[in-house]
Amino acid sequence: MTSLDKPTEDAGQAPTDDARAVTEAALFEAFGGVRGMVETVVPGLLFVAIFTVNKNLHVSAIAALVVSLVLVVVRLAMKDTVKHAFSGVFGVAFGVVFAMFTGNAKDFYLPGMLYTLGLALAYIVTTIAGVPLIGLILGPVFKENLSWRTRNPGRKKAYAKASWAWGLILLAKCAILFPLYWWSDTTKLGWVLVALKIPPFLLAVWLTWVFLAKAPAPIDVFAEMEAQEKAEEERKAALAAESGDAAGGRHRREA
Repeated sequence: MTSLDKPTEDAGQAPTDDARAVTEAALFEAFGGVRGMVETVVPGLLFVAIFTVNKNLHVSAIAALVVSLVLVVVRLAMKDTVKHAFSGVFGVAFGVVFAMFTGNAKDFYLPGMLYTLGLALAYIVTTIAGVPLIGLILGPVFKENLSWRTRNPGRKKAYAKASWAWGLILLAKCAILFPLYWWSDTTKLGWVLVALKIPPFLLAVWLTWVFLAKAPAPIDVFAEMEAQEKAEEERKAALAAESGDAAGGRHRREA
């Protein structure tokens, strides 16, 4: 076990106000914040709004795809991160292709629903396996990578609780949406899906913040590696200096 794998005393310390602020900022970054939520909701909202009025699958689908692309272009123009906007484009594109292929407007929502179900199962399965998914997502954001698995048991427990929360919340969402997919019409399904976009997400993010705010502070493995590299360089420099002094002493004695 290397020094980077060993538990540290800091791992058991209670989080400070600064650590809580870092947690808030990291969650905001990881999940896209307000703008990310808007970019997630707008395409589906536009689709169901247009389809409610004219019942035209092609117009509704194309409008949703176009607005998704516009959101990406705006991000690029502002030189902002596009990962959340791009994920929205891919999700809308899959929905458009699927609905166009089957001719059933409800199928516009099916890929997203299947993704939600798969994500819920991923949260639960990885937590049972001892590698909670939320820790894999947020570890790099907190600069701790996977150090929480072996060196910070309190933080691993918090990640497990958060992953259970995400998994169960998403499963509950699926339990509402899939029956509507089978037994309701496109308009009702669409409006319910839009209504369920943000509240479950906010609940899961809030619970994640609650669990992590009470957890020990993350271990900055990048800072540790830099410190080790610096110490190693200083050790080599000291050895080289000692070697040079010894060589100088020999030359003086020989002279």
